[in-house]
Amino acid sequence: MTSWYVYLLKTASNTLYTGITTDPKRRMRQHSGAIKGGAKALRGKTPLSFYCIFEVSDKSQALRLEAWIKQRNRQAKEALARAESELPVPATRLTNEAIRQMNSAHC
Repeated sequence: MTSWYVYLLKTASNTLYTGITTDPKRRMRQHSGAIKGGAKALRGKTPLSFYCIFEVSDKSQALRLEAWIKQRNRQAKEALARAESELPVPATRLTNEAIRQMNSAHC
């Protein structure tokens, strides 16, 4: 079974962007323009960095969590990143070290 990830990216202008993927490293390369397929909303907003990443069991859970996060305000999203908030689906938050490694891998 493939794991799905819900991620929050921080843009150069300090905006948060939320998305889902099965491969966060590939998705970051797409969003950064290294390969085709990035979101139009992120064009010209590099550099990008992962702010928070959650691993969930399937696409359905990922879509539910993504929609739930997108309804939250910035303060609530920042609380999620600090693991100070309950999630509506079972999810595992990646460690800060894992996120740091992913961020340094795409630079």
